[in-house]
Amino acid sequence: MATYNKRGYKPKTKVEKQQDIEEGSTTAEVFNTLDETASKTEEFVEKNQKYIFIIIGAVALIVLGSLLYKEFVSTPKQTAAMNDMFQAQKYFEEAVNGTSKDSLFNLALNGGEGKLGLLDIIKQHSGTPSANLANYYAGTAYLRLKKYNEAIEHLSGFESDDEILAPLAKGNIGDAYVQGNQPEDALKAYEQAAEMRDNEYTTPMYLFKAGAIALDLGKADTALEYFNRIKSDYSNSTEASKVDVFIGKAQVLANK
Repeated sequence: MATYNKRGYKPKTKVEKQQDIEEGSTTAEVFNTLDETASKTEEFVEKNQKYIFIIIGAVALIVLGSLLYKEFVSTPKQTAAMNDMFQAQKYFEEAVNGTSKDSLFNLALNGGEGKLGLLDIIKQHSGTPSANLANYYAGTAYLRLKKYNEAIEHLSGFESDDEILAPLAKGNIGDAYVQGNQPEDALKAYEQAAEMRDNEYTTPMYLFKAGAIALDLGKADTALEYFNRIKSDYSNSTEASKVDVFIGKAQVLANK
């Protein structure tokens, strides 16, 4: 807009008059365009209001349905699953910390005292966090009972973002593969477990296991890489206190 165009100012020159006309014309065009757009919008709404209301109603139903599902289905289902989980989890913890491990692991899996076991919880409360956690417990119980295929199946069904549980589940799968004489699969599982999270507990533990399996498979360079990483990056870990011996072994084999 021209700088001379102030309130009360009247264009004097021919150029100023022409600019004033052009600006007025442009302003009129803008308002005309806005009017046309508004009219078209009103016309569109008027013609399609039935469908618009249907869409709005559908969105509202989805939101309402989600809230109702959470309130009356999802939350009560999880509460029931947690209640059923209590006794099975107690058996599992007693098996880990006490004696008569096999019988307690079996009670955890199959239930006792009229309570559901982990396998029942997985089936009856499918889709709940408790059923997901039951897969971890069940897989670990089967690993302790030396039923390695079942252990791998349930541990593979467990999903978690937890800093410790997620790599432990993957590492337990590696342990099951080792016991089942599947070293290549074990190495892959240990490598995945080591890379899933970066912490002072699970990362050096599974780097060490991966290095040990790599040595057995004749992959000395790979083993040396893992052992050196423990020494440099996780020097305060339990594995670091014994890694020098394995570094020596890996170096000898790598130079052959």
